[in-house]
Amino acid sequence: MRGLPEHLDWPFFEPVHRRIAGEVRAWADANLASGAHPDERAAVDARCRELVGELGAAGLIRYCVRAADGGVLPELDARAICILRESLAHADGLADFALAMQGLGSGALSLAGDAALRARYLPRVAAGQAIAAFALSEPDAGSDVAAMGCSARRDGAHYVLDGTKTWISNGGIADFYCVFARTAPGERRGDGTTTAQGISAFVVEPTDPGFSVESRIDVIAPHPLAALRFDACHVPVARLIGAEGEGFKIAMRTLDVFRTSVAAAALGFGRRALEEGIAHAKRRAMFGKVLADFQLTQAALADMATGLEGAQLLTYRAAWLRDRGAPVTQAAAMAKLAATETAQTVIDRALQMFGGRGVVHGEVVERLYREIRALRIYEGATEVQKLIIARELLK
Repeated sequence: MRGLPEHLDWPFFEPVHRRIAGEVRAWADANLASGAHPDERAAVDARCRELVGELGAAGLIRYCVRAADGGVLPELDARAICILRESLAHADGLADFALAMQGLGSGALSLAGDAALRARYLPRVAAGQAIAAFALSEPDAGSDVAAMGCSARRDGAHYVLDGTKTWISNGGIADFYCVFARTAPGERRGDGTTTAQGISAFVVEPTDPGFSVESRIDVIAPHPLAALRFDACHVPVARLIGAEGEGFKIAMRTLDVFRTSVAAAALGFGRRALEEGIAHAKRRAMFGKVLADFQLTQAALADMATGLEGAQLLTYRAAWLRDRGAPVTQAAAMAKLAATETAQTVIDRALQMFGGRGVVHGEVVERLYREIRALRIYEGATEVQKLIIARELLK
């Protein structure tokens, strides 16, 4: 099974995970043969919408939603989501993005939404009929969520939101956004910084008065991405997720489920690069031999495979811990750090093996090189993961 070899007999997995792996691999093989996607924004948007619909029709997005809300499994299962992302990323980065954002974008609703909110949105998310987005980051509040400036105040039957969000995946194409805003000021610490208390979560729809897409953002691996603006944006009180002031906890619980899956996506990219590198090394003639005959090449391949194996163990251990209800902050940070940095190195070395061909637009390794770069930044940059790990060690 490409992308997920013998690892499925590790003790982290149960029969349901092996079934999911077979299901997603078969679908990817049948539907994502080229792995290529367009670069022009309108075409990327259209392809992303198409992929959400196809993944929904195939039943794969249902693993990102609880059974009670139109999903398959009784609870959100980090191992299942990791398997899905690793397999899809191995085949097509935009397909991985489409599935991941359905889960992340609706995760706050799954974990903390009341029955009416869940019934309104989640079955459509699971079916691929509604596109979700997670709106947490701001121009001056990325990794430091406590610096959030977007505000929300109660006004009768509505909350009124003011502020901006940026780096929002699915921005501009989402049918709804899970938005985090301050309903009360945070407490001041002795060093002058603010705590993350007083943050709340809301469902915002594109037709809500005062909502607008401020700008679209183009990045090296194209996908729908935007900055959002809220100018006295009126959101019905019924669309508050959880209770006032619980937004930070809801956001962190959501990220606990999906941060480890970023590592899994990186593994999918890395394993594809390793496979491409091995295949190329076996057939590339050089000095009367093939590239694979040279010890330099063999050493590089050994390093690549060993690094990916270690990162995969960290990733699925973290997902397993989360699914058991164990503390996962440190394990998830280690997994994301190791997998994204390792995959970047593996892809770079695979590209180097291809020589000039490796930098030709449209080559698999060139596409992987662009796709992996963002994973070292979003949902907590590598440097932030190191701080998290150290903080946990020093507790």
